[in-house]
Amino acid sequence: MTVHVGVTHGTFRTLLDADLFLPESWDVDRARCQAAGIPDTVRHHPKWRLALDQLLRANTNGITFDGLTFDEGYGAAVPLLTVLGVMGQRFVGEIPTNFAVRDAAGGPSRRADERLTGGHAERGRVYRLTRQTTRPSVWRVATAIVWVADRKHTLMVARNDATGEIKYFLTNATAEPVARILAVAFRRWTVEHLFRVAKQEVGLMHYEGRDYTGLMRHRTLAVVVLGFVAAHTERLRGEKPRRDDGAGVPGAQRPVRDPVPAATGNRGHPTYQRRNSIPPAAKQASHPIS
Repeated sequence: MTVHVGVTHGTFRTLLDADLFLPESWDVDRARCQAAGIPDTVRHHPKWRLALDQLLRANTNGITFDGLTFDEGYGAAVPLLTVLGVMGQRFVGEIPTNFAVRDAAGGPSRRADERLTGGHAERGRVYRLTRQTTRPSVWRVATAIVWVADRKHTLMVARNDATGEIKYFLTNATAEPVARILAVAFRRWTVEHLFRVAKQEVGLMHYEGRDYTGLMRHRTLAVVVLGFVAAHTERLRGEKPRRDDGAGVPGAQRPVRDPVPAATGNRGHPTYQRRNSIPPAAKQASHPIS
């Protein structure tokens, strides 16, 4: 199992990083790890910690994010939410229904689904979300200001009109409009799309070895290929160039603009006659190739 961070910006989307998640049962069995080539320096870390390390690596390489979104497995990790708040990184994360929130700093805690119920969502404001590959979905949303780890957040409950599905989200972007927060929250479909593409098109799931080094190399190659394809797809997106000189395909050579000048000085020689390009004597002296 691997942990990934992805990016989406307009029509551009790709995975940026990946780490192997080592379960605790593997971590305590070092003989098993050694048999699989896993170094002693690779230890068990919760998935949210791996994701945070990837975020910090991206920032070190000059990549910043307007907003982060993640599923409830990461949203339930209060330490992750705290660090993101300290960093000033805005996020919209899905949280479990039993996530503890407070109505005021230092006040008593209660479950998220007690602070905002499904009934609040049914009476909430209607928002329509569009997707590229599926029909739009309609959600009714209600919000409330809550406190988590002594920091102010917005709690949001959303109910799908068609299916009755209810989701809970938490965000530290308390000044943002609800429509923008909801749009960021549901951009998680991009990550699901990237996993499908990586598995089907660039072979992320095709590794059949049993060695840690080979797995890491395969994972790295898959992420590099996906990024390469995403970058060139974005560059080539849209109309063909005005001149049909390769239709924008990288590496295609343009045609020669000016004709090659005719040879001079030997135009009367039979060798340069178009009707008889090879002298008759040469034809007679030729032998078949066996």
